[in-house]
Amino acid sequence: AVFRRILEGNDIVRKNKWRVIFGPYEFLGSDLYGKTLGIFGMGRIGKAVAKRASGFEMKILYHNRKRLAVQEERKLDVKYVSLDELFRKSDVITIHSPYTRNTHGIVNLKLLKKMKKTAFLINTARGKIVNEKDLIYALKKGIVAGAGLDVFWKEPISGRHPFSKMKNVVIMPHSGSSTVETRAEMAQITVKNLVFALLGKKPIYQVRI
Repeated sequence: AVFRRILEGNDIVRKNKWRVIFGPYEFLGSDLYGKTLGIFGMGRIGKAVAKRASGFEMKILYHNRKRLAVQEERKLDVKYVSLDELFRKSDVITIHSPYTRNTHGIVNLKLLKKMKKTAFLINTARGKIVNEKDLIYALKKGIVAGAGLDVFWKEPISGRHPFSKMKNVVIMPHSGSSTVETRAEMAQITVKNLVFALLGKKPIYQVRI
């Protein structure tokens, strides 16, 4: 949505600002096809994103705490790089890393300045992985082209939040799992975990305390 400026287009139509003919350089978005995708955090979700991105014939770079096995890299057609290189070379960076002491605020102004000015940042993981003040500054100064955000430093955010006023930012209310299919699967997993625990078996997913 942020790459193709869909919300801006929706706004133009709803506010009766749609002219029959746009100028050749007016209202331009970008294609995902053939672009470089940088995935920060190559767990279950990161791998799923890589599989879907391959359909757009994107070149996929990734950074993870632990590098994948060579066989899995070949299967996913992904290349392991440092975090700095990920931010320097990617056209789109999508965050799927867990939130830990090591990732708290790790995406800061120093890292954002390494991005291409035409690049976009997507965060659907945890808000505090990204230094929000630094991202706001980077977006205002044109250091980063745009962002798609489902998570924030403090939630919920208000309509007065700087992100709410930016045309180059798509914001969602932490609703990445809000589909009928995903919620049904979550319910099934919960029931299975309860049954396994009652039977003295190892749960499918465990919470480490």
